[in-house]
Amino acid sequence: MATTITLKRRINSVKSIRQITKALQLVAASKLKRSQDYAAMSREYALLAEKLGHYLASIHELEKYSYFQVRPISRQLYIIISSNSGLAGAYNSNLIRQFVRQLQQSGDKNPPKIIAIGNKAANYCRNLKEIDLMAVYNDFSDKPTANDIRPILKTVVELFKDSKIDRVNLIYTKSISNINQKVISQVILPITLEENQAPTKETLNFTNFEPDIETIIDEISFRLIEANLWQALLDSLISENAMRMLAMKNATDNAKDLIDDYTLTLNTVRQSRITQELAEISGGVEALKQ
Repeated sequence: MATTITLKRRINSVKSIRQITKALQLVAASKLKRSQDYAAMSREYALLAEKLGHYLASIHELEKYSYFQVRPISRQLYIIISSNSGLAGAYNSNLIRQFVRQLQQSGDKNPPKIIAIGNKAANYCRNLKEIDLMAVYNDFSDKPTANDIRPILKTVVELFKDSKIDRVNLIYTKSISNINQKVISQVILPITLEENQAPTKETLNFTNFEPDIETIIDEISFRLIEANLWQALLDSLISENAMRMLAMKNATDNAKDLIDDYTLTLNTVRQSRITQELAEISGGVEALKQ
């Protein structure tokens, strides 16, 4: 049986850990509220942008423009949005599991290109063979702006327009609720029809565009992809903070249960020693009487 000194040390150690996890839980809860408020300001815009993208993809005339060209897949690019640090439960492992599943199902002949947002995804991809890790972005703040993702967006668009990649997959985590997070895999290039959506017979011939239709379509498409990527980043921050808050709450609760167990064991050891000492005293008194 453990000694009282060992048990006291364990109790003090667990109490210290509980203080840390409680503080991290409060910090994550504070960040969660701020990230939810920040993401809510642009969510309606992002939803409308996604609907507009699906609508444009349904117009058959736009198939000739680069953003809407569906080509045979020879090489894909993956944008993975993970976290820079751990202590967020299964947040990063769920993302990586979805990424690996897609790699196994794709069957591409050429190694895929990867853009990792966050150190966790980057560290995992560095250990994979036949993976082209193009770039790592790990310096986003808690309130990223559209300008922060502009370098990623320009790189992706240039590669797609030059036919160096044929599809761009975005993998991130979306918060359904504070306790329910879902990994989303979304194709952001080419811009395609929504599932079960039929092409429309509408044309653009009746409309006059300034300066020209190609410039307008390119600019609109670029903005639509930007809105989707930015909103995905904001939703990922919400999910990360929610899962970290839940993980730290569970750790705090487990620490409390562990302290209670150690305290019960400590009291049991103390009681056993007191009982033993009383028995020894009683035995000594009886021996003196004889």
